[in-house]
Amino acid sequence: MKHALVTGGSGSIGAAICRRLAADGYHVFIHANRHLVTAQSLADEIAENGGSAQILQFDVTDHQAVIDTLTPLIELTPVQVLVNNAGIHDDAVFPGMRVEQWQRVMDVSVNGFYHVTHTLMMPMIRSRWGRIINVSSIAAITGNRGQVNYSAAKGAINSATKALAQEVASRGITVNAVAPGIIDTEMSKSAFSTADITRMVPMKRAGKPEEIADLIGFLASPQAAYITGQIISINGGII
Repeated sequence: MKHALVTGGSGSIGAAICRRLAADGYHVFIHANRHLVTAQSLADEIAENGGSAQILQFDVTDHQAVIDTLTPLIELTPVQVLVNNAGIHDDAVFPGMRVEQWQRVMDVSVNGFYHVTHTLMMPMIRSRWGRIINVSSIAAITGNRGQVNYSAAKGAINSATKALAQEVASRGITVNAVAPGIIDTEMSKSAFSTADITRMVPMKRAGKPEEIADLIGFLASPQAAYITGQIISINGGII
């Protein structure tokens, strides 16, 4: 059984990804930093449905904590599917953005990507098979007012995706990014009204977390072996 790790696995999109990978036969490590009760409930749900999952707690911005948590897990069996889903918003128009808002958003998305991916990289390379899937955003492609920090962080992830894909392609490892638009989560419900979504999205609806998970499940599969270095938008036709 191959092992998969989903960072930020307790949120709406992360949970859908965990369910999909577990249904596809992976043992899923559900990462959470704060929402441990939610993560454990998800692990229990997956087990009740015949899957295999366990929770991991660490802060992706703490390099040593990432190493200390993940190194014992990969001594015998590598994590061969990594979904870098952890990310945060801390929105403000740029002239009023505090340095802490900039640093924290960059730290979770960009430094978190480095800390987790770097720790898992060599065992994955030695196994000569792997899937790294980074969850980006439409904001990285179009920009978004009030989200210069978030757009910059996800844009960096897109560039890192393309560069890393070139480095590890010969080892049987693919690296791709998925860039969602408006997805039906608690966060989007507070940010977008039904009228907003109808006006902005050609399909006239928000996407479902399961639709993001289905795309990621495909990218994690053997059928996606020749897809790498791509930023794949999933946004109902916004762009």
